[in-house]
Amino acid sequence: MPKTALLQPSPPAVADVMASLGGLLRQWLPRQRWFAGKDRPVTDLALLSMTEVFPGCLHLLVHAGHVPVPAPGGNTPVPAGDCYQLLLGVREHPSPRLGRALIGRAEEGPLAGLTVYDALQDLRSAQLLLDRLRHPGTAGPLRFEAAPSAPALPAGLTPRLMDAEQSNSSLVYGDAFVLKVFRRIQPGVNPDLEVPGALARQGCRRVPAPVAWFRTTSPWDATLGVLQPFLRDAADGWALALEALAAGDDFTAEAHQLGRATAEVHLALASAFPSGAGRENARTAAAMTERLDAAGHCVPALRPYVPGLRTAFRALTTCDPGPPAQRVHGDLHLGQVLRAGREWFVIDFEGEPSRPLAERRSAHSPVRDIAGMLRSFDYAARQRRPWRPEWALRCREAFCAGYAAAAGWDPRKKHGLLRAYETDRAVYEVLYEARHRPDWLPVPMAAIERLAVRGG
Repeated sequence: MPKTALLQPSPPAVADVMASLGGLLRQWLPRQRWFAGKDRPVTDLALLSMTEVFPGCLHLLVHAGHVPVPAPGGNTPVPAGDCYQLLLGVREHPSPRLGRALIGRAEEGPLAGLTVYDALQDLRSAQLLLDRLRHPGTAGPLRFEAAPSAPALPAGLTPRLMDAEQSNSSLVYGDAFVLKVFRRIQPGVNPDLEVPGALARQGCRRVPAPVAWFRTTSPWDATLGVLQPFLRDAADGWALALEALAAGDDFTAEAHQLGRATAEVHLALASAFPSGAGRENARTAAAMTERLDAAGHCVPALRPYVPGLRTAFRALTTCDPGPPAQRVHGDLHLGQVLRAGREWFVIDFEGEPSRPLAERRSAHSPVRDIAGMLRSFDYAARQRRPWRPEWALRCREAFCAGYAAAAGWDPRKKHGLLRAYETDRAVYEVLYEARHRPDWLPVPMAAIERLAVRGG
């Protein structure tokens, strides 16, 4: 009997499968772009769920624990860890074409002697995964579903894994569809399924509608991946902005149109979802201050600016409350928008993956998204030497003007609100860059100095 017969193990073997995979995954997981705990070693791995999606491919939900993080003020350490979705291929005889997909060879346990690899980087496995979505059904706790109005998915679409730097994994099929496979899994419906579906029902054409998706019912209900149309000839806003900077071109017309598109999406979101309970600026300021204190504890370079940054959050409690809270994008920047032809489209409604799912699905001020895009213009401007702050400033002005033309209110007239949200975004960026891209840390730190010293 071939070793692959062990892919449908008895319950004791399921419980023991980490004896085969634990050592391999402890080495492999921290090297992945989407793994959140790069700054802390993996201390333990717990198998939450395992399903054979098709012969030779295992679907796993694994909890990776980290060394506890000391809480601010020297209090009791905070336990750390996340649940990750893995699709692992196993073979007796590895193919030389596996390349970087290779994870290693299991030396013990029920998979001893088998080669383990990332199935999403394997052509055959990626094709079989699409077949599961073409024929909705179940595989253990996994549910493969399709939108009622979606056209039938064609067979034979060639897959390729996108190389873009991101916190998930995306497969493009025949330049017709893109499947985003979420890596960090939390209980509940993912906004990247919930929001585009709701906007499609509103008739909003700025967001590609979901075609199919898959989810799990064990150990809890959660969204695992979403298939949407792929905008074949589109370019993302980040690439377009860098091209404009490299050529010395103006980008204000594009920024103005992007502002209008953002406002249109916000208006559709306000119609699709119940509005927030109100303008709770005091509670928002407290949460921002808490994030600032936590970031200052983790990033020493931020600490001298903490007192000045707190003033932006204190001012939030007394400034103009602005528009009502509503559902927003949650992580809007130039990399989350696409331009196809003469139109802008907004993608990736997952929000900041590091934040709890309930927070990402809750109502926020639309200024949060605006601040994210304004910070993105600054990021783009700093990719060229010498830095071109006037380019970023013109784009900021044009974006806000375009937003005001469609939304009916001008973000530039909400200075206190905008400063607070831009400060909160810059603090998030500092923490992110310190953990993932230390060479980029000077970019948000320049904004931190401006916001702390000059107030905007």
